[in-house]
Amino acid sequence: MSTAVGVQPTSRRLALAVAAVLGLALVAVIAVVTPWDLLPAPAGGRTPVDPAAAFTAEQAARAESFARALRPASLTSLLLGLVVSAVFGLTPAGAATARAVARPLGGGWGWQVLLGTVALLVAGRLATLPLAAYAEVVRHRYGLSTRSWGLWARDVATSTGINAGITAVGLLVLVWLARRAPRTWWAWAGGGAAVLVVVGSFLYPLLIEPAFNRFAPMPDSPLRTELLALAERSGTPVEDVLVADASRRTTALNAYVSGFGSTRRIVVYDTLLEQVPDEQVESIAAHELGHVANDDVLTGTLIGALGAGAGTALLGWLLSSTPLLRRAGASGPGDGRVVGLLLLLLALGTLVSTPVQNLVSRHIEVRADLHALDLTGDPASFIAVQRSLGSANLNDPDPPAAWQWFFGSHPTSAQRIAFAEDWTRVRGR
Repeated sequence: MSTAVGVQPTSRRLALAVAAVLGLALVAVIAVVTPWDLLPAPAGGRTPVDPAAAFTAEQAARAESFARALRPASLTSLLLGLVVSAVFGLTPAGAATARAVARPLGGGWGWQVLLGTVALLVAGRLATLPLAAYAEVVRHRYGLSTRSWGLWARDVATSTGINAGITAVGLLVLVWLARRAPRTWWAWAGGGAAVLVVVGSFLYPLLIEPAFNRFAPMPDSPLRTELLALAERSGTPVEDVLVADASRRTTALNAYVSGFGSTRRIVVYDTLLEQVPDEQVESIAAHELGHVANDDVLTGTLIGALGAGAGTALLGWLLSSTPLLRRAGASGPGDGRVVGLLLLLLALGTLVSTPVQNLVSRHIEVRADLHALDLTGDPASFIAVQRSLGSANLNDPDPPAAWQWFFGSHPTSAQRIAFAEDWTRVRGR
């Protein structure tokens, strides 16, 4: 058996396991010990979080009904996707598929990885497609989606193609590294993943965003002038303010800042401009500029680099297991037939890391809220826009605690309103 594709000796497996445990422990420590108390507790204690403060009774009932209709489909889709990944990753089906799709092009390991990855990801997407269609029906029923079914199909195909292409190239590099550097491939892969985060953040607004939306410069107006001035006051000047044609797809409200340097711009949904006053648009933009001012991309990159290094060490340890490889029909991490197992392990890793990522994300969002409040000094507009966003986007005002812990990337609307009230009591002007 070639060492380029064979399993690792016991001593190296132990080293990989230790590296994985230490790396994951470090990521967990960073996530847990990062200070959450961004404001000193005012006299009398913090403002209580009241879910009823975010919406009217009618708005809350509608948002809760929407969540109840969508949540089971989301969980079922997640579980079904894992089942499909397990079938391809823990049986010879994945290896057989990789061989079959690569055979017309000579059947080499590279084609097995590229075409096998695409075939398996497309199969998984097709398995969950009925649930995705049901979710779109629910969004149409509640007025959140404005997409035609043709545009929905185009979006599904585009996102699937982009995901499959990027994943296939990533796994090709990973398997190539395993063949060229069987002892240290996992370390190189972890470093490469961190670099890709930075490169991806720079290229995303140039290559990915235009695949789903059209962007036009915001016409000269007091709002555009104020947003550019807001960016200057934040210490994060932008090159432009763009309007996205989001109304072709949704009634949801949003704005964001994307890119680095010459590609950095504020992007505002056209739905936002149509539905909320300028002060609330400025409050959202101030929040998004907070992500830039706080170096959240750098923070995410550093945590991602640690996670990637620990994750690839864990991946290297798992891929040194002969019984696991035998079940997948592969001989080692450098074997092109390993793609099914790789995709399963990546899916499981993503699932396990989700609550940690969301814990960090919620902290980052609170920090950006604080930046917005400090920058604008306008808690009334901040609170008003949280109500506007929550109502228009049908955010559940009081999600189950377990759901919010696992899937909540942002604090709830009620939590953000309570935070603004805290700010008013402590720092308000």
